[in-house]
Amino acid sequence: MDVPELHPDLEPLKFLLGTWEGAGVGGYPTIESFNFGQELSFTHIGKPFLVYASRTWMIEADGTLGRPLAVETGYWRPRPDHQVEVTLAHPTGIVEIYVGDVAFNRVELHTDVVARTESAKEVTGGHRLYGLIGEDLGWAYDMAAMGQQLQSHLSAQLKKVS
Repeated sequence: MDVPELHPDLEPLKFLLGTWEGAGVGGYPTIESFNFGQELSFTHIGKPFLVYASRTWMIEADGTLGRPLAVETGYWRPRPDHQVEVTLAHPTGIVEIYVGDVAFNRVELHTDVVARTESAKEVTGGHRLYGLIGEDLGWAYDMAAMGQQLQSHLSAQLKKVS
């Protein structure tokens, strides 16, 4: 199947397109710190949104990939004036809507809405930052959850693989 032409509204987000892989670190007051591997992808179908998917795995002490960790999927929708809306769904029962700004190969997002099922852990807010570091994609996620204020939770540096 041919790749459709990029919708013109996606031009500010074009730097995100592709599949990215790499490693990151995580921690939070309610858990032990850990290292993880990640595969993240941004694709499009010719419409004015990006399709987003992320999968992570524990990196064991010997450097091998261990058990699966988080999975999230969603859509990134550019808005006028360099704004963006992001919807994310997690299989753990959490859905997030982010709003933010796009400028100079960098996206900064803040939660507008967090909804969760009765069995999901308590997450009340988030802040995400994505940007190019040379040719790599760096990102960081601050989270407010489990009675804790917004603070650093995850970060990674990924290389483009396709």
